[in-house]
Amino acid sequence: MKSYNRAREDVGNIILLEHVNVTVPDQGIATFFYVTGLGLTRDPFVDFGPFNVWVNCGEQQFHLPTAAPQVLRGHVGVVAGSLDDLQERLGRVARRLEGTRFSWTRSPRHLEVTCPWGNRIRCFEPGKYRMPLGIAYVEFDVPRGSAQGIARFYNDVIGAPAIVKRNTCEVAVGRGQSLRFHETTSRLPDYDGHHIAVYVTDFSAPHRELSARGLITEESDEHQYRFTSIFDPATGDTLYELEHEVRSLYHPMYARHLTNRNPAQSFGHYVPGRDRFVP
Repeated sequence: MKSYNRAREDVGNIILLEHVNVTVPDQGIATFFYVTGLGLTRDPFVDFGPFNVWVNCGEQQFHLPTAAPQVLRGHVGVVAGSLDDLQERLGRVARRLEGTRFSWTRSPRHLEVTCPWGNRIRCFEPGKYRMPLGIAYVEFDVPRGSAQGIARFYNDVIGAPAIVKRNTCEVAVGRGQSLRFHETTSRLPDYDGHHIAVYVTDFSAPHRELSARGLITEESDEHQYRFTSIFDPATGDTLYELEHEVRSLYHPMYARHLTNRNPAQSFGHYVPGRDRFVP
């Protein structure tokens, strides 16, 4: 009989990283960058008028409420289709975004893009990650010496498999996503409130542990709660701040179908029947 590593097929408690939330001061510029430039899709069904925009990226989203800009301490890894096409789109929007922090650089394996307010998005073509389009990972810069404690937090408190390799804690999310915490010696800016949203299968166990320590920051409703402090279970020391919007599988938006467009479609080069993104 053949022998298999069955542990490779295990899925931890966090089964989906659903969105990354950063506030922006200008909805028009944000939409121009994320939709026209990156080629993503404004959610056609959930609309907040001029106060917020949800941008679909495969099975994930960017949430962009209106407020002073928040800048994630790290970067978001996105599978974004053809890098040649992406670079062409970014070139078309560059003039309109002059005077902002918008920029991009091309490397052999990815395209590093900076949004108008400084958020970094590392874009890949399909193949490296197990998705044709979407947010594959979010990587956070963390203080030197904190990766092992962060791994213990996700393993012991959240129930998500986490390992440390080369000063980086990698937390498994679902079938093909991850959260990464990369140690740095650089001075980190103060935490500004940006957050991520995750779905978990065991909703109550992390809540009990966090609640016992007084770390629940919001009891949103029966399907959701929030916490911010990542601590080392071995010492109790707070290691990092990152708000987690934790959702159960009974949340009404779990597994919601997200519409994604084909960014190659344009008025001047329109092809009937090719409006929807098809992997």
